[in-house]
Amino acid sequence: MNYELFIAKRIIANKKDKSSISSPIIKIAIVAIALGMIVMLISVATGLGLKYKIRDKISGLNGHILLQKFNQSESENTTIPIVLDSTLLQTLKQVNGVKKIQSTATKNAMIRTPKDFEMVVFKGVSSDYDWSFFKDYLQKGSLPQFTKNKTTNTVLISSFLANKLNLKVGDKIVTWFIKDSNDIKAKARSFTISGIYNSGIKEFDSHYVIGDLKIIQRLNKWKPNQVGTIEILIDDFDNLDTVTNKIYQNIDPLIDAVPITEKFPDIFEWISMFDVNITLIIFIMIVIGGINMITALLVLILERTQMIGILKALGNTNKSIRKIFLYNAGYLILKGIFWGNLIGLGLIYLEKTFRFIHLDPDNYYVNHIPFYLSLKYILFLNLGTLILCLLMLILPTYLVSKISPVKAIKFD
Repeated sequence: MNYELFIAKRIIANKKDKSSISSPIIKIAIVAIALGMIVMLISVATGLGLKYKIRDKISGLNGHILLQKFNQSESENTTIPIVLDSTLLQTLKQVNGVKKIQSTATKNAMIRTPKDFEMVVFKGVSSDYDWSFFKDYLQKGSLPQFTKNKTTNTVLISSFLANKLNLKVGDKIVTWFIKDSNDIKAKARSFTISGIYNSGIKEFDSHYVIGDLKIIQRLNKWKPNQVGTIEILIDDFDNLDTVTNKIYQNIDPLIDAVPITEKFPDIFEWISMFDVNITLIIFIMIVIGGINMITALLVLILERTQMIGILKALGNTNKSIRKIFLYNAGYLILKGIFWGNLIGLGLIYLEKTFRFIHLDPDNYYVNHIPFYLSLKYILFLNLGTLILCLLMLILPTYLVSKISPVKAIKFD
C-alpha cells in the first residue's frame, strides 16, 4: 500500500504542471465536487430549516394532538364540551411522550370599532397554557396573565388585526359573541389589548384572538372542568402517530384524538415534499460530481499510459495499478469536499447572521430563511459523497487492464 500511495503522490505532484492535458480537467472535476457540496449543504440546511420551523409554528399555535368530541364541526359555533376531570388528566399524563396538557375552547365573535368591524375566532386558554411560542413572536406589549379563579378581560391580538382595525396596546375593544348556532342574539364583552403578536401564519393571525377560557365557559354555561378542546404537546414530533394511538386507546370512545398533521393536511403534505426535493438534489449533485470525476480519471489514465505500461512490465498487477488511480481520485474528491464545506458552511453562516435574503411570509410562513444542519447531516453528506463517487470510479479503472505493456511503452 505504501508503494501505491507513493506513486499516487507522484501523480498528484505532476498535476501542478500547467502543460499537463489533465490539469484543467482535474480542476473542473474538483470545482464540480465543491459546487455539489455547496448546493447539497444549502439544500439540506434550508429544506430542514423550513420544514421544522413551519411544523413548530403550526404545533405552537394548535398543539401536537387535539382531543375533541366526535361529530364536532369547526363551522358550528356550539361546541360539545369535554369534561377534563382528574381521571382523564391522569390517563393523559401516564402516556409516554406527553409533555404538557392544556385546555382551550373557541367561539366565533365580532370585533366592533367606531369605524370598522371584523369577524374573529376567540380562543380561550387557561392558566395551564404554554406561552413559550407567543413569547418568541410577541411584537408589542405583554402576554395576558390568566388565573384559575379570577376572570381576566385582557386579550392578545395579531398585528394583522391590529393594523386592519387601527388598534394598539392598551386599547379597549368591544367583542360580540353569538350564543349558539340557533340563537341570533349576541352578547357583548369589553376587552383590553395587552399585547400584539405576529406568528407569520396568516390563516391564524387573520382570525384568532387569544383570551381567557373562563369567558367562553361562562357564555356557554359550562362548568369549570368543561373545555372545548384539549391540546397536548409531546416531546418528540417523530413519535406523533405513536403517541396519538396510545392516547386514543386509553380515553373515552366519544373523544377523538386528532394529530396536527390531520388537522392541517395541506400544510404538512407540502412540507413533506421538502424531503423529496432534498433527496433529488443530493442525487443530481452526486451524479454530476461523479461524472466529472470519471472524465478526469479517464483522461488521467490515458495521460499516464506509458507509466502504466512500465509498472506492468515491472510486475505490478492490474489491481495494484487501479488502486493507485483510486487513491489519486480520492484525494481530488476530498479536496473538492473540503472547499465545498468551507464555502457552503460559510454562506450559511453569513445568511444566518445577516439575513440578506427575505421571504414572503404569505407563501413560506417565515420572513427569512431558517437553517437546520447538525453534525450528523454534515458527516452523512461528506462520507456519502466520498463513498458514492469512489464507487462510481471503480468501473472506469478497469481500463487499466486493457492496456498492453508493450504498446503502452511505445505510446506517445
